[in-house]
Amino acid sequence: MDDQRADLPPGTEAGALADRLKERIYATITMIAVVVGLSSGDVGSLGAVATVLTTALGLWLAAFVADQQAHRTVHGHLATGHELRRMLYVSSPLLSCAVGPAVLIALAALEVFSVHTALLVAAWVGVVSLFLWGCLGGLRMGGGALAAVVAGILDAVIGVAVALVKASAGH
Repeated sequence: MDDQRADLPPGTEAGALADRLKERIYATITMIAVVVGLSSGDVGSLGAVATVLTTALGLWLAAFVADQQAHRTVHGHLATGHELRRMLYVSSPLLSCAVGPAVLIALAALEVFSVHTALLVAAWVGVVSLFLWGCLGGLRMGGGALAAVVAGILDAVIGVAVALVKASAGH
């Protein structure tokens, strides 16, 4: 089966894009939980940005190590070349999920607004992104605008629920 589609960047397989989006959604849900958890405490901008950045780095390292271990176990060797580039491409959203919250926290450090506000805005941006990914998925499935909005709302609600469970569990 051909894994190429006309609307994808040249040389990008649909499976890699799907895996990358999965990581982006997972990272977004995790980051929502982190910033919501931070917003409920008394954290300064330095502590907040350190937590956001180390969370993203930890997520990425865990995914990369798991990918390499799984590859080594199945194929009998470490991923190199194309396989390694695919792993890095797929897992990069786990790092990039920290950019938005880090920028907002940096603005709080410059006293544009409070750290608490920055963290709440970061959480809402994450929820909106889940909604938009859900809408895009609904549209790509051909369900029309109403179905896309419903899919977006469901994705956002599920994402918030998962994030709140993670935050309440101290993750």
